[in-house]
Amino acid sequence: MYPALRMSLEMWRAGRLPALNLTDTHISHHRCWPWDIDAFIELNHGRALTLYDLGRIPLARRVGLVDVLKRKKWGLTMAGAHVRYRRRVRPFEKVEMRSRGLCWDARFIYIEQSMWKIDGECASHILYRSAVTGKSGIIPPAEVLAELNMAETQSPEMPDWVSAWIEAEATRPWPPNM
Repeated sequence: MYPALRMSLEMWRAGRLPALNLTDTHISHHRCWPWDIDAFIELNHGRALTLYDLGRIPLARRVGLVDVLKRKKWGLTMAGAHVRYRRRVRPFEKVEMRSRGLCWDARFIYIEQSMWKIDGECASHILYRSAVTGKSGIIPPAEVLAELNMAETQSPEMPDWVSAWIEAEATRPWPPNM
């Protein structure tokens, strides 16, 4: 079940925090509850993706994107993700989540998120390829940034590892050859 109450709480909290620029970092804190675990008594990987929503969507609120989406009747979708898990998150453990817009190209905004354990070790890291959509399809990030009144519409330099992922994804067959 989607953690709607947790999301409501995070959105309420985000609404009381100062506004951010797209590339600023939104920090939130979360706990791994028993209903978040898998058979190996650790944070379920699917649930981890859902918990990343608890950082990414409040980031969108602090940036002003949620208001723009409502006003323009646009949607927000994830067009791809690449995740790396490195440390187990056990029941009742707290994590700090860091979420930020990393860069963008002509079609997508790349969102970077990570979960950090109390001991300072990174448990997981994810890169999302996100798109704002309207009736005509994907809205170019430049148009989205203009609606956010961001004077700086030039993307920060795209890290090599992000470019390499985009290139690798371009070689991946679609639909899958199964």
